Amino acid sequence: MNFLPTSSDSCEESLYPPFAKYANRTTFFTALDPPLPASAGYVVVIGFGVMFSCMVTMLVMMAQRCQYRALTSEYFNTAGRMVKTGLTASVIVSQWTWAATILQSSNVAWQYGVSGSFWYAAGATVQILLFGVLAIRVKQIAPNAHTFTEIVRSRWGRLAHITFLCFAILCNIIVTSMLLLGGSTMVEALTGMSKNWAAFLIPLGVIVYTVAGGLRATFLASYVHSSFIYLILVMIIVVVYIKNYSSDIIHGLIQNTSKFTSEQCKSIFIEYQQGKYACGPVEGNYEGSYLTLLSGNGFLFGLINMIGNLGTVIVDQSYWQSAIAARPNAAAKGFYLGGICWFSIPFSLATALGLSAVSLLLPITKTEAQAGLVPAAAAVHLLGTGGSAAILIMLFMAIVSSGSSECVAVSSLVAYDIYREYVNPNATGKDILRVTRFTIVFFGMGMGVVVITLHTLGLHMGWLYLFVSI
Repeated sequence: MNFLPTSSDSCEESLYPPFAKYANRTTFFTALDPPLPASAGYVVVIGFGVMFSCMVTMLVMMAQRCQYRALTSEYFNTAGRMVKTGLTASVIVSQWTWAATILQSSNVAWQYGVSGSFWYAAGATVQILLFGVLAIRVKQIAPNAHTFTEIVRSRWGRLAHITFLCFAILCNIIVTSMLLLGGSTMVEALTGMSKNWAAFLIPLGVIVYTVAGGLRATFLASYVHSSFIYLILVMIIVVVYIKNYSSDIIHGLIQNTSKFTSEQCKSIFIEYQQGKYACGPVEGNYEGSYLTLLSGNGFLFGLINMIGNLGTVIVDQSYWQSAIAARPNAAAKGFYLGGICWFSIPFSLATALGLSAVSLLLPITKTEAQAGLVPAAAAVHLLGTGGSAAILIMLFMAIVSSGSSECVAVSSLVAYDIYREYVNPNATGKDILRVTRFTIVFFGMGMGVVVITLHTLGLHMGWLYLFVSI
C-alpha cells in the first residue's frame, strides 16, 4: 500500500520525500553552510546569558527587599527551605531537562522508532517519582541538612562520607559535561561558531546569576527557562502534526520508510549503508517497524536508561537540594508533579522531530544522530532558520537551567562537606558563603576546559550518556 499522497491531494508535493535538494547530500549538516550565521551563536550564548543574568539577579534582589531577608550562606544554599509545590515542580522539570533530553531522545527515536522515545521518557521518569519518597524522608529525619552526604556522614561515618562525596562530585562533572558537550556541538552545527568557544562561553551567564543569588536564583531562572521550553515544544508539535502534516500522514510516511529495500535506499542516499541512514526495516523491531514497542534494542536502551539515571538522580546533590529547599508539605508533591510534567518533553519532542526526521528521509547520518543533531535537522527542514533559532534557544534554556543547579550542588558539597568538615570546622557563615561562590566560578570555568578536552578526544554526547550507566 502506498501511503504517500497523490497529485490530487491538496497538500503541496514539495512537502513529501524524497526531496530534490538532498539528492547529492551525504550528511545533513555541512561545516561550510550552517543554517545560521556565527553571530547568532554568540548572540544566544553571550546575549541571552547576560540578559538572564541581569533579570534573575534583579528578581533575587527584589525578593530579598520584599522579604527583608539577608543573603546568608544558609539562604544561599537552601532558598530558605520554604519553596512551594509549583516552583518545586518547575525546578524538577528544569533540572531533569538536560541537553540529552532534547537531543538524545530524538536520536533514539530516529534509531529505534517510537519505542526509543517511550523508553527514554518512561525510563527517566521513574527515578523522579521514586525520589518523591526520599524527599518526604529527608524532611522528616534531616530537616536541617544541607547535603545528602551530611546525612551519610552522620549515619555511616567518615569512610562512607568520602565515598559518596566522590560519587556525588563525579556525577555532577559527568552531567555538566553532557550538557556542554551536546550544547556546544549543536551550536557549531547550527551557526558555525566554534564548539570549543561555545563550551567555554555558555557557563559564563550561569556563573553570574548563580553567584549573585544562589539556589533562589536558580529556582527563579528555572521557572522562566521551563516556560520557554514548553512554548517551543508546543510550537514544534503544531508544525509537525497540524500545520504541515498530520498524524495519519506521518504514520504513512514512516510505514513507507520501514518497507524500503536496500536498492530503494541506495537510490535515495548515494552513500547508503545499513545503519548509516534511517531507511528500511529497523533491526530488532517487530516486523522492522518504527511504530512498535516490541523492540529488542529499544528495550535494552530502556534498561540502560533506567539503571543509569537511577544512579544519577540518587547521587546528584541538585535533587536532594530541591527536596531540602521545599516546604515539608510540598516536597513529595513537587517531585511527583515535576516527574509527570517532564515526561511530556522528551516523549513529545522525540515523536515529533525524531520520527519526522525518519519519515521525511532526511540525510542524517548515524554520526550526526549520535552527536544529537536529529532534532536540529528536523527543525531546520520544517521551519528553516526559525527552526534553527527555536532549537538553539530551547537547548540553551535546558543547559543553563540544569547547569546552574549543578553549580550550586557542587558548591554546597565543597563548602559543607569538604571545607567545613575537613578544612575549617569553625567556619562562619561568611566563610562558607565565600567558599561557595568561589567554587561556583571555578567549577563553571573548569567544566569548559573539561568539555574542550572531550571534544579533542572525539567523544560525543551519545557516548557519554550511555557511559553514565557504568
